[in-house]
Amino acid sequence: MPAVFAMFAFVLLVLGGYGYINQPAQEPPWTQVIPGFAFSPYQDGQSPVDRIEPNADDIARDLSLLAGKTQAIRTYTVAGVFGEIPRLAKPHNINVALGAWLSVDQEANDKEIERLIELAHLPPYNIVRLIVGNEAILREDLTVEQMIAYLDKVRPATELPVSTAEPWHVWLKNPKLAEHVDYLAVHLLPFWEGIALDDAVDFSINTYKQLQQAFPDKPIVVTEVGWPSNGRSIKAANASQANQAKFLRRFIQRAEQENIVFYVMEAFDQPWKSDIEGSVGGHWGVFDSFRTAKFEPDRPIIAIPEWKLLAAASVLVALLITVLLLIDSAALRDSGRTFLMFNAFVISSLIIYVIYDFTLQYHTWASIAISVFLLVGVAGVFLIVLAESHEWAEAMWYRSRRRLLALPKPEDPTAAVSPAFMPFVSIHVPAYEEPPEMLIDTLNALSRLDYPNFEVVVVDNNTANEATWRPVQQHCEQLGERFRFFHVKPLAGYKAGALNYALERTCTQAEVVAVIDADYKVLPHWLKDLAPQFEKPEIAIVQAPQDYRDGAESAFKAICYAEYKGFFHLGMVTRNERNAIIQHGTMTMVRRSVLEEAGSWGVSTITEDTELGLRVFEQGHEATYIDHSYGHGLIPDTFTDYKKQRHRWAYGAMQILREHAGELFGFKRSKLTAGQRYHFVSGWLPWIADGINLIFTLLAVVWSGLMLFDPLAFNAPPLLISVVPIMFFTFKITKLFTLYLVQVKADVKTALAATLAGLSLSYAIGRATLSGLFIGRKIPFIRTPKMANKMAVLYAINAARDESILAIVLLSAVGLIYFQLGFDSKENLTWCLVLVSQSLPFVAAFVVALLSAAPARASACNEMGVKQS
Repeated sequence: MPAVFAMFAFVLLVLGGYGYINQPAQEPPWTQVIPGFAFSPYQDGQSPVDRIEPNADDIARDLSLLAGKTQAIRTYTVAGVFGEIPRLAKPHNINVALGAWLSVDQEANDKEIERLIELAHLPPYNIVRLIVGNEAILREDLTVEQMIAYLDKVRPATELPVSTAEPWHVWLKNPKLAEHVDYLAVHLLPFWEGIALDDAVDFSINTYKQLQQAFPDKPIVVTEVGWPSNGRSIKAANASQANQAKFLRRFIQRAEQENIVFYVMEAFDQPWKSDIEGSVGGHWGVFDSFRTAKFEPDRPIIAIPEWKLLAAASVLVALLITVLLLIDSAALRDSGRTFLMFNAFVISSLIIYVIYDFTLQYHTWASIAISVFLLVGVAGVFLIVLAESHEWAEAMWYRSRRRLLALPKPEDPTAAVSPAFMPFVSIHVPAYEEPPEMLIDTLNALSRLDYPNFEVVVVDNNTANEATWRPVQQHCEQLGERFRFFHVKPLAGYKAGALNYALERTCTQAEVVAVIDADYKVLPHWLKDLAPQFEKPEIAIVQAPQDYRDGAESAFKAICYAEYKGFFHLGMVTRNERNAIIQHGTMTMVRRSVLEEAGSWGVSTITEDTELGLRVFEQGHEATYIDHSYGHGLIPDTFTDYKKQRHRWAYGAMQILREHAGELFGFKRSKLTAGQRYHFVSGWLPWIADGINLIFTLLAVVWSGLMLFDPLAFNAPPLLISVVPIMFFTFKITKLFTLYLVQVKADVKTALAATLAGLSLSYAIGRATLSGLFIGRKIPFIRTPKMANKMAVLYAINAARDESILAIVLLSAVGLIYFQLGFDSKENLTWCLVLVSQSLPFVAAFVVALLSAAPARASACNEMGVKQS
C-alpha cells in the first residue's frame, strides 16, 4: 500500500508541477493596431542564402494576414519580387517603410539604391519612409563614410524621410552619421544584450530616451524591437514563447504611452536565419513559419499552452515504465519500489519534454539528422538509467535474498562433519607463460584442500621457454598422482583450447569440473563447502567470487581491488536472484555432463567462461552464487594490463551479444527466462554506454570546434540536451558511491578509489564495445601478466596516452570557449560543464596510470580498507 500512495503522490507531483509552472500570467492586452511589423515574407523552406524566393502570391497572403493588425511594414530589400511589396500592400491599407540591402558588393548596392529611388516615385504612393541599408555598419560591410555617401545620394532624390537602420549604440558611437539622415532608424533588441525579461522594457525605453537626449533634433523610429520565442540564452535573457509574449505586450503598452513609432521584430519566423544567427535567429516572429500565431494577444499568458497534454503523457509513460520496472519485484521493500517509481516519473517527464522541445525547432535535413542522433542518444541514456536504477534498487532495498547460497555456520557442530554428497571434482588449471613460482604456490594451495575426491589437471599451452614450464611439471610430480601436468605446443584456442584439452583428459569418474586461474590460491574448505551443491540435479554451475591477495601492495592495486568489489559483491548478487549470473573463469565449478552436453568451452569468443554460462542457461539449467571468497589471485601490476583485462572482458561480452543475439532477444528458441535475458542485456548496457559515450565525446570535440570557428551558425546544444549527459554522469557516480558505502560497507576513501578506478577504464571499455559490436573480428586472447615489473613513470603516462590527449583537448575546448565566447549564454556554460564531465574519465585514467608507477605505500592502501589476505 505505501507504494500505491507513493504512485499517487508522484502523479499529483507531476500534474501539480506542470500546473504551477504554467499559472496564467496577466499582462497588458495587445488589442490595438500597432505602428508596424518588420516584414520578411520568406516561407518555410525558402531562403535568400539558397536563392529560393517567395512569389507575389506568397507575399499577398502574408499581407492579408497582417491586414487590420498593423499600419505599416518595413522591408529589407527591393530586389526582384520584394520591389512589388508596396503594390501588394496597398489593397490591405498597409504602408511601407521601404528598405534597400547594402553589403560589400558595390555593384549590387548601386542596383539597390537605383531601384529604391525608382520605387519611391511610383504609385501606389504608400511608401512612408526609406531605409538605406540594415546594420551594414554593425556588420562592418560598410564604413560610416561609405554609408554617408549612399545617404547623400538618396536624400536629394526623394522627398521621403531617409535613414539607415542600426542598433542604438552604433548611433551613439557615430554622431556624425545622424547629420546625414532625416530620422534615426534604431534597433532596440535587449535580448541580444542579455537583459533580463523583467528589465527589458525599461531598458528599451531608457535607451530610446538616451537617444532623444543625444539627438534632440532628429525623430526616432524604432525599426526593430522584439524578443525570440526559442533558442539559446544570452546572460539573463531567456528565449521562450511566454517571454516573447510578455515583452511585446509590455513594450507595446509603454510605447503607446511614450508615443513611440516602432516596428515589431518580426511578423513571421524566418528559419533560414538560424544559419547566420544561430538557433535563436529563426524564432523572432509573432507568427511561426507556418503562419500560426504563437500567442493570444489579449488572454493570460501560459508558459506551455499544451501543458495538460504533456502532463498526461508524462504520467502515462511513467506508469508504463513503472509497470515494467516492478515486474518480479516481490523481493523489494516499499522504499525500493518508491525509488523506481521516482526514476520512472522523472525520466518520463524528461522524455516528453525533450520530444516537445524538438517539435518547437525548425529543422533542415542536416539538423533533423543531428537531432535524431541526439534523441536516440538521449533515449539510450534514459534506458541505461532505468536499468541501473533497477540494479540499484535490487542491491539496496531488498527484503531477502531468495537464491543466494549460504555459508556453513562455523558455530554449527555439524559444520566440521564431511557432507554426505562429495562428487569427484576435476580441477583444471590453464597456464601460459606464467611465472613458475606463482603457479607452484597455486598448486600447493590445491594440495591442501580438505576434500577427498579431486584431481588437478594443469595444461601449459604454448609456453616457449622450457625453463618456465619445466619446474611446474617437476613440482606436480612431487605433489603426487592427484596432479597431472601437460605441456602442449602448439595448441589452438587459447584458454578455451587448454580447458578443452584438460576436459578430454579428465578422470572418467569426475562429475564436476572446477577451474581456477594460475595465480589463484584457494582455501582448504573450498570444495568441501561448495561441491555438495551438485546434489541438486538442477544445479549446473556453482560460482564463488574472484578475490585478490595483493591489494595492499600499492595505491594502484588498492584502487583496483576496490573497483573489483562492485561486480562480485553487488552485480553478481542481484543477478543471482534471477538465475542469471556471469560465469567467470576462476573459482567456477561446472557439472561435467552439462559441460559436455553444451559442447565444452567455446573458442568463438575470448570470454569462453561467460559464453559457456549463457549456453548452460539456454539449455534450462541453473547456477548458484555464494558471496564469499574461497580463493585469492593477483591484481594486474600495471595500468596497461588492467586496461587490457577489461578490454578483453568487454570485447568478449560484445562477441557474445552478437553471437547469441537471437536467443537473448527472443528471435531463436531457447530456455532463457525473461529475467535472464534482461540481466544479460542490461548488464552489458553500461559498457555499451561507454562506447556510445566515446562517440559522443569525439562529436562534442568537433561541435566545440565548429562553435569556435563560426559561433553564429553553431551554437551550444540546447540546455536540455546538455543537461542529460551531466545528469547521467552524476547518477552513475552517485549510484556507485552509495552502493559501496551502504552495501559493500566500504568507507568513503574506498568508495572514492573504486569510483576513480572505474572511471579510468571508460575509454578502454568504450573502444572494446565499439570494436566488438561493429567489427566483431576475432582478436587474440590477451593474457593478463602477473608478478610483472612495475612501469617507470614515462611508461605509465604512455599507458594513458590516448586518454591524456582527449582530456587535454576537452579541457582546452572549455578554455577556448570561455575566452572566445564567454559564459554569457547558459547553453555555453552548460556545454562546458558537459565537456568537463566528459574529460573526467580521461583525467582519471591519467591519475591511475601515474599511481601504477608510484612506489608502494601500504599505509595509504590500508586507509582504503585493503587488507593483506
